[in-house]
Amino acid sequence: MRDRFLATMIALVGLASASALCHAGESLPPLKNGIAPQTFEEMWAGYDPRAEPLESETLKEWEEDGVVLRIVRYRIGIFKGQKAKMAAVYGFPKGRTRLPGLVQIHGGGQYADYRAVVTNAKRGYATISIAWAGRISAPDYRVNSDIVKLFWDGKTDDPKYKLTTDWGPLDAYHAPCRNPKNAFAKVSPASWTLDAVESPRNNPWFLCVLGARRALTFLEQQPVVDPKRLGVYGHSMGGKLTVMTAAADRRIKAAAPSCGGASDRYSDNAIYRATISDDNNLKHLGCPIIFLNPANDFHSRINDLQKAVREISSKDWRVTCSPHHNHQDTAEYQVAGLLWFDQYLKGTFSFPQTPKSLLNLKSKNAIPFFTVTPDKAEPIVSVDIYYTQQGQNDGEKNIHENTKNRFWHHAVAEREADTWTAYLPLSSTDKPLWVYANVVYSLDEPVTGAGYYYSLYTAEAFNLSSTMHIATPARMKAAGVRATLKPSLVIEIFEGNWEKEWFTYKPEEWGRRTHKIYDDQWRAPASAKLAFEVRAENPNKLAVGIDEYAAEIQLNGRSKWQRIALSPDDFYDAAGDVLSGWNGIRELRLSARETLRKTVNGKSKTLQVGSDWQGAKPVFRNLRWIEK
Repeated sequence: MRDRFLATMIALVGLASASALCHAGESLPPLKNGIAPQTFEEMWAGYDPRAEPLESETLKEWEEDGVVLRIVRYRIGIFKGQKAKMAAVYGFPKGRTRLPGLVQIHGGGQYADYRAVVTNAKRGYATISIAWAGRISAPDYRVNSDIVKLFWDGKTDDPKYKLTTDWGPLDAYHAPCRNPKNAFAKVSPASWTLDAVESPRNNPWFLCVLGARRALTFLEQQPVVDPKRLGVYGHSMGGKLTVMTAAADRRIKAAAPSCGGASDRYSDNAIYRATISDDNNLKHLGCPIIFLNPANDFHSRINDLQKAVREISSKDWRVTCSPHHNHQDTAEYQVAGLLWFDQYLKGTFSFPQTPKSLLNLKSKNAIPFFTVTPDKAEPIVSVDIYYTQQGQNDGEKNIHENTKNRFWHHAVAEREADTWTAYLPLSSTDKPLWVYANVVYSLDEPVTGAGYYYSLYTAEAFNLSSTMHIATPARMKAAGVRATLKPSLVIEIFEGNWEKEWFTYKPEEWGRRTHKIYDDQWRAPASAKLAFEVRAENPNKLAVGIDEYAAEIQLNGRSKWQRIALSPDDFYDAAGDVLSGWNGIRELRLSARETLRKTVNGKSKTLQVGSDWQGAKPVFRNLRWIEK
């Protein structure tokens, strides 16, 4: 009886000791008196990303083009007594040492991808691409959302099963989240969160930053990496995580967020605003940073970018903003991030200074004008000035569709000495004026990288933008500005620099798109037809797209002008429904082919319009509205 009692007591003491050890082994300190962190400083207080062992493991290793590549997992931490592990793709150029290191953070719905690691390695970097959402793209090791679910369910017998990121009792997965009600915008408690009260430590953004900071520790411990030369970059959600990681961790010597990190500043939750929001994190960011921020990006908006560069502690920053683009970019904009790391982690490049710019509202002809004086540190290819009146006044609610589709007028700039000047004729003085400049510099030699969505690009030039200037209607009226730009039925004559007001994400193809039809100057009359002439060398099919609709036109070829006139009912969507009218149209496209998509009763429908192009690219003229 006594022996049984002693055995029971020993077992109870053992359980208590294990519980105490488990509690002591937690990666984050317990809440004090049950009160959650209320500030950025409190959120990170007591956390040391170097304190715990990494327990890293290699799941797969191979070599490609002189690059050593590995699928790895490392310990993020212990939460609620359970380990969480991050999967990642890690790689470096074989035979090299003392390399600068990069943490690459994918966006929502994206993957940790070996292509980013390979291209960076060929440029002399060691890179770890973290799979915070669980998805991985690598040869013979692809983990998509379905395989992530197999991992959640522990279906090890399934032939597709693969080890990936394990958040343990927490949930920082995305697209989908493991728990359907989980959300990156919340700090509320749930069964899958760390704290039982509203807390920033419940938020998936915070958890992902923990994982990114541990990735920095991983790089520090690699024998080929120089721990004093670490950088971080990411796209979209990865852009926000880049800003948050750089704000929290002083080991980072350079950062390059794209399409994220500036606009998450409008939460109604006080704890979220004081800890997770972009504006609060930006105030703590002190390393050199370049923002890659397309002018029509829905996720990181260009007007918020102007606030961001004022909020950061770093005195060394740049911005690059492509006109018309939304959430993706072309080579001369994407390459700026790589060059930024070359400057601050390798010392092999020197960025020109941000172009000096000035908006002048008072002029003799009552038309505002904008002046730009670029740094001449590198050979200048072009200077372009863009402006819009489709941006909201400060404090007004953002309109999603307007942000993505606003039209940027290209103002022709004239050079005098080292300054470029352009007049900005306006349609109205009742709407704000937004204006900025782009300066394109040539590169000494081409630079190849993996883009935002990992496709390879090669850049022969890079773009640097000025800050954006905003004038309110009140300021313009006080300065005597007059509206001089009149409505026009002629949309495009396809001469001179017409492509500056059109855009493409595939410059190797001839197709182009524009938001001109969304601007007041080219609003379509209700009863109009869309007309133009086109000349093609060979018979082809031409796709003309408007928003989710398209018309297919058979071209005769023989290099003769062919007149086209289209009504709304010539345009149809993937389900065969026709365009009801011109009211509210936003984007116009001319291309060889395009794919229309639409969800009907929960099922996705697709429709191919046009076909592969044969022969020389077509020539267009006289795009216009003609009234019936």
